[in-house]
Amino acid sequence: MIEYENLFLLNEPFMESYLESFSDTLNKGWFILGNKVSAFETEFAAYCGSKYGAGVASGLDALVLALKYFEFPEGSEVIVPSNTYIATILAIYNNGLVPVMVEPDIDTYNIDPAKIEEKITPQTRAIMVVHLYGKPCNMHPIMNLALKYNLKVVEDCAQSHGATYKGKKTGTFGEFGAFSFYPTKNLGALGDGGALLSNNFDAITKIKALRNYGCQEKYYNDYIGMNSRLDEMQAGFLSVKLMHLDAINAHKKKLAKLYQDGLKEDFILPQVHPDYKDVYHIYAIRHPKRDKLRAHLLENNIRTEIHYPVPPHRQNALKNRLKGAFPISDLIHQTTLSLPVSYCHTEAQVEQVIAKMNAF
Repeated sequence: MIEYENLFLLNEPFMESYLESFSDTLNKGWFILGNKVSAFETEFAAYCGSKYGAGVASGLDALVLALKYFEFPEGSEVIVPSNTYIATILAIYNNGLVPVMVEPDIDTYNIDPAKIEEKITPQTRAIMVVHLYGKPCNMHPIMNLALKYNLKVVEDCAQSHGATYKGKKTGTFGEFGAFSFYPTKNLGALGDGGALLSNNFDAITKIKALRNYGCQEKYYNDYIGMNSRLDEMQAGFLSVKLMHLDAINAHKKKLAKLYQDGLKEDFILPQVHPDYKDVYHIYAIRHPKRDKLRAHLLENNIRTEIHYPVPPHRQNALKNRLKGAFPISDLIHQTTLSLPVSYCHTEAQVEQVIAKMNAF
């Protein structure tokens, strides 16, 4: 069986270093907001080309805290892609704000810059872009719109660790880059975790207070904060894996190129463009008979995933909140299929997947 993902095999090359980091943390007896968190914040910010970082408890919390920082008036609008994972939209609602959905570009699956301006109103305060599947958004026209209308930009980089747009890494264009370290990510922890990046020292200082009950000094609270802290164990593991992130991304790109070169024209493949350096957290193809294709692959001992089967506007939690029709989002969610593209997969395994795909 070719699994879609195997977290043991993915992490096996790093086990010895993980155990050293674990023992060091255990022996020091400091588990929350210690030296390992500070070190990882510095290392990850430097890797991405940002000045400052703040480790938090999850990718969702990173998004929540980014919006919380701005203190937008309740009911303010935040522009967001209509085909994102629900966490992006939950962060908006959890701040008392209103998501305004913009359809994606059908070729990139990322928010279509040409459709943003028509959705901007006097209540619009921010654009929350999502670098979906590991492909960067078309950031220059988005940043130009933000400048024109005085809007804040928050980047959801949960799937784009190390991806670049015109040579610049995701998470460094807007006021904040929000990252998830969920175990399946290219830079995944051994549990939950997240981070915010910014070039604004005062912004990161406030975020570090907000993540820790709103206090900069213990027991003295300056803001209405929350408890959302990256712990020392996960920070240590992430520092280990960060040293290998470029190798992880390179391996996934190699597997993605095998798919690009080997799959026949029946399948709609990810767009490749020199301005966008994908890291292929997810290798998503599309096919009108997606469910039959998925069953065919499972019959041939190949597991796949669907990212994501239900678009946000059709989720039970949101269908009475998100009004309007989103046909491009519907089409993507009805036809997308994610193929095995993990650091633990071999080129031979991907060649097997290609053969069974082409036989469909």
